[in-house]
Amino acid sequence: MSSTDTLTPSQTSTNAQVLDATTHANIHDKLARALGIKTAQVNAFVKLYDEGATVPFIARYRKEKTQNLDDAQLRALEKSLNYERDMATRRLKITELLSTQGNLTDELQKRIDNAVSKLELEDIYLPYRPRRRSPAAKARAAGLDVAAQAVLTQEITPTDALADYQVQSSITDESGQEIDVDFSDIDKQLAGVQAIIVDEWTQALDLLDNLRSGFAKTASIVSAVASDEKREVGEKFKDYFEHSESLARLPNHRLLAMLRGRQENVLGLKIEGEDAPFIEKIVKHFEIDAKAPDARREFLTEAATSLWKDKWRPHIEHRLLTEKRLTAEADAIDVFANNLQHLLMSAPAGRKVILGVDPGIRHGVKMAIVDAQGHVMLDSEDKPVVATVYPFAPDNKMDEAKKVIDELLSTYNVDLVAIGNGTASRETDAMIKEILAANESLKAKAVIVNESGASVYSASELATDELGNLDVSVRGAVSIARRLQDPLSELVKVDPKAIGVGQYQHDVNQTQLADSLDKVTQDSVNAVGVDVNTASPAILAHIAGLNKNVAQQIVTYRKEHGAFDSRESLKNVPRLGAKTFEQAAGFLRVHGGSNPLDATGVHPESYALVDSLLTQTGKALLEIIGNDGVLNSIDTAALAANDENVSVKAILGELAKPARDPRPEFKTANFREDVNSIKDLSEGMTLEGVVTNVTAFGCFVDVGVHQDGLVHISQMANDFVADPMNRVKPGDIVSVRVISIDEKRGRIGFSMKPEGEKPSRPAAKPATTNNDEKASRPRPNRPAGDKRPSKPKRQDSSNSNSNSRSKAPRAEKAEAPSKMGTFGALLQEAGVTKAKK
Repeated sequence: MSSTDTLTPSQTSTNAQVLDATTHANIHDKLARALGIKTAQVNAFVKLYDEGATVPFIARYRKEKTQNLDDAQLRALEKSLNYERDMATRRLKITELLSTQGNLTDELQKRIDNAVSKLELEDIYLPYRPRRRSPAAKARAAGLDVAAQAVLTQEITPTDALADYQVQSSITDESGQEIDVDFSDIDKQLAGVQAIIVDEWTQALDLLDNLRSGFAKTASIVSAVASDEKREVGEKFKDYFEHSESLARLPNHRLLAMLRGRQENVLGLKIEGEDAPFIEKIVKHFEIDAKAPDARREFLTEAATSLWKDKWRPHIEHRLLTEKRLTAEADAIDVFANNLQHLLMSAPAGRKVILGVDPGIRHGVKMAIVDAQGHVMLDSEDKPVVATVYPFAPDNKMDEAKKVIDELLSTYNVDLVAIGNGTASRETDAMIKEILAANESLKAKAVIVNESGASVYSASELATDELGNLDVSVRGAVSIARRLQDPLSELVKVDPKAIGVGQYQHDVNQTQLADSLDKVTQDSVNAVGVDVNTASPAILAHIAGLNKNVAQQIVTYRKEHGAFDSRESLKNVPRLGAKTFEQAAGFLRVHGGSNPLDATGVHPESYALVDSLLTQTGKALLEIIGNDGVLNSIDTAALAANDENVSVKAILGELAKPARDPRPEFKTANFREDVNSIKDLSEGMTLEGVVTNVTAFGCFVDVGVHQDGLVHISQMANDFVADPMNRVKPGDIVSVRVISIDEKRGRIGFSMKPEGEKPSRPAAKPATTNNDEKASRPRPNRPAGDKRPSKPKRQDSSNSNSNSRSKAPRAEKAEAPSKMGTFGALLQEAGVTKAKK
């Protein structure tokens, strides 16, 4: 898709309405073939989708109608359907325009019908696009078309063809508007004739296809520093100051790095390739060598050269680079979406009392305790249980800090201590572990938690609404605690781009990125479901059928009328109509309400069917929920599905494991106590760590030294790894071995290969000339605990905000145009970005 290909639902609906039944059928058949499913499945999805059903609802509650298409298949179908409808609408428009012009031929219609992208469609229409002020249009308006046709069809010199030409006193275009143009002398007349001939030749689309294909195979992309003044400020791009490689084989992340360098005026980019072979093909195609007399042949050869150098080559270069950019952007968006999904679906610690700790040095260690429901606990005087201690320099009040923390842990029976992974996190972790070791009565366990985006949340309107009685500086500690308790519920409150598990996220189409991330978030939220009586507006807004306004209405109604007693009572919420209720109800849970089914994933439309099950078993509802023995004894053949064909089997599965959480079991990595910084590492050391990000060339692992190390794709396994995402995902706990350390540049290389084993197949061979395969870059460090907001660095102003914490900058390599990666600093060369906390 191009940057204009993202459609709103209303646009999609409008496009669907202008297409006839045959076009719809052809689109459905094409999608079925492309996705490897049945046309009947496509038809069923489209019917539901056009009626307003959401993908999560169709995936969960209309499986029988789509013959068990899952959410991933449905998302792919949704994206392809919208794109094909948009393409079909544009086809109709171009056909109509060409027909009106009188230029539509059977060959053109066939090309239009077979076009596979919007770029290709626009290429077909380009030669026929009206251009009233083009050189050819002006020449035609001046009456030079007669001479041009004579040169093309007769054995006549161009000068002789112009012998009878009369210069017009005034020249007007087709609309009658006067054109300011001068064809008073022979040279200008010859240029006008040549422009008409070149313009006519541009309609040779088969030849253009042939030239584009040939040029694409041999062209190279060349980058160079824009000027000597840019060498120092553009240090991070220095690998591209004198760089050239095949355009066809250019990796996506390197292209995005080059494009960012150009955007920042550090790099100049150009496409290099031969001219002569392609001019020769044009000459051969139009049989110019056979033309006579010599002056005519030379004139037409000049026209062929102009056609290539002035028209087609620039157009081909632009299209090739655009296609590569769109592919690279789509890949970057997919990487971000996949990483975000794994992050959102990471294991929750569950209903536990948690002390959230936001580490700092000069500005203190901020702390807050949340209860099992995620609310900030209150002390005996109904004041929030929060505290700030100053154990590190310059205050060095370590004993006082330990005393305060010990008292908090003891008084409020804390189960877990969530420590943010920013500045002083390992020092704070060590301090808390000393407290726990010194007091055997304490049962808490310390866990390092990713804090990316916590400050973005702290200063948000939502945080003010939720935690208005707390200082902004303490809200981050609450968010850190909640992230450990339930990552999904807390992370949805932050713009995904502030979490930053992406590659070059600020360089891709922002509308497409936002749409993709929103769909990932929606799928994740609905896969888990939410408690409607505790959910925030932020997470409710992602429930199928709901939006921000309706989500806020639910929360407002809850505050005014108390907790919902049943799903049915949701119908009393303003703006929550019948269709919205149908889409959302199954994903909204009511615990401890009047109907136990409201706490399950059984949709209210199937409650009558459950009543039939109860009649057959002769048992009460609470007796069969979670009772496999009774559920397995039910004769499902005697029961019919409900009106929407929801199978009895699906309902029995939900009753057997009501509201089952699909997220994995909560586990934590055990960082080595003696390894706290890069200085403590040595080659050959084996460590346990957490995967923080996955890219096309490997993954990054946090082992607790304030900077992530790179496991290159060639070091992930002894067998061949085609895609790192098939091997690991963010949040995975892995064992790595240190294979390289560059302390000066803060880079660490890890291997996940079992030591001593020989590879069963050759592993992917790492390149040695590009920064994306270098070890790692440091997690951002600040000077001695400085947690004050700082002015964002110019290298990526879009990746920062006024509440971002300052990090010490360092010179980065050429492929480092984006900010530091989430959970820890990642290679900027790899295009992995980090939104600061």
